[in-house]
Amino acid sequence: MADNSFEVVVVGAGPGGYVAAIRAAQLGLKVAVVEREHVGGICLNWGCIPTKALLRSAEVFRTIKHAKSYGLKVSGAEVDLDAVVQRSRGVAKQLSGGVGHLLKKNKVTLIDGEAKLNGSGKLAVTKDGKTTDVTAKNIILATGARPRVLPGMEPDGKLIWHYKHALVPQAVPKSLLVVGSGAIGIEFASFFNECGTDVTVVEVMDRVLPVEDAEISAMAHKSFEKQGLKIKAGTNVKGLKKNADSVTVTLEKGGKTEEVTVERVIMAVGIVGNVENLGLEGTKVKVDRTHIVTDEMCRTGEPGVFAIGDLTGAPWLAHKASHEGVMVAEFIAGKAVHAIDTSRIPGCTYCNPQVASVGLTEAKAKEQGYKVKVGRFPFIGNGKAIALGEPEGMIKTVFDEKTGELLGAHMIGAEVTELIQGYTVAKTLETTEEDLMHVVFPHPTLSEMMHESVLDAYGRAIHF
Repeated sequence: MADNSFEVVVVGAGPGGYVAAIRAAQLGLKVAVVEREHVGGICLNWGCIPTKALLRSAEVFRTIKHAKSYGLKVSGAEVDLDAVVQRSRGVAKQLSGGVGHLLKKNKVTLIDGEAKLNGSGKLAVTKDGKTTDVTAKNIILATGARPRVLPGMEPDGKLIWHYKHALVPQAVPKSLLVVGSGAIGIEFASFFNECGTDVTVVEVMDRVLPVEDAEISAMAHKSFEKQGLKIKAGTNVKGLKKNADSVTVTLEKGGKTEEVTVERVIMAVGIVGNVENLGLEGTKVKVDRTHIVTDEMCRTGEPGVFAIGDLTGAPWLAHKASHEGVMVAEFIAGKAVHAIDTSRIPGCTYCNPQVASVGLTEAKAKEQGYKVKVGRFPFIGNGKAIALGEPEGMIKTVFDEKTGELLGAHMIGAEVTELIQGYTVAKTLETTEEDLMHVVFPHPTLSEMMHESVLDAYGRAIHF
């Protein structure tokens, strides 16, 4: 096989692409990855990882501010923004280098440049004006997505930010308006609020975190306002007017408008797939609203061309992309694989308090015709939560009354982004309420609340 001829070429080295490449190489295939910018993709360099580093700094600062309630005396604590950002960038750099090492360890060829489909089984890779031809029996497109831009509200990096700008601020703004209350918007709102910024969150839907269960959203809303965030749900942004060092935002709700002036604005209104300049013209690859259309095995309409991750639409989650990458690599290698069931993919939001969920909300379950049994357990009833000084939160479980199937689980509170995996495993193994009731949970832990929530759905909760 020629040097530029491969069995699999992956376009994009994000959490979907590099994982697909490594798994394909593990299965004995000759593999290359083409990456035009950052190994590790947006998630590792400008998304999931560096934002969690920022939020960890905010969490530590929050704990210090409440040190007195833990019997500790601390004075003079303040945010050193440059150091916080430097730590975040350092974490991202360390992991990006780690991915490069993993590719090398697994004998994956890393090609620097921008790839474009150039006929059946062919790619043209361009770097610094020079083009190299690469051939592949199988091509996996994993080019990810970028922030959606609304006309007249384009981020400029100074007054109007998207997530990249918000990750490397020059100073903590005195006031900030966040447009969009999904995971990205709420996480940045939580971080800057903890740093002392006066934060307003605008959401066009009727509640914050609109994809979450309604009860969880309501608890989050109440907690956010208690922390000082201003929440404006059911509100449209009608326009932005840039001033010398501030932005005047026109908001509309119920036919009434108001103007709010803030130092900075963060736009977090969704994402669009990176489908441009991929050479899709003239192929059988179909694009629907900036996302490539695939079947259950991530195959596009073009033979030998697959697409994975954010490029293919919701849910826009790194772990979904990685799982698809493994599935496609194994499918190409002729292994028996199962199509991904999106109802078993958990979602996490790392704000304060954390929010996590998997499966159907109570409302969605009822919409789909299920008669449900619902269990709830509050953090205030859990000894570990009280000992941690984290008594705020709830775990909610939704079961099919007829079969006992776990339809969904929804959490808000400390460390729920770690706890949710327990229910994800339960859904994947198709456990029933009886199975979960028989599981022995360690004491004292937050995880005990997961058990109690299941018990509560069937009128058997012990501690509440």
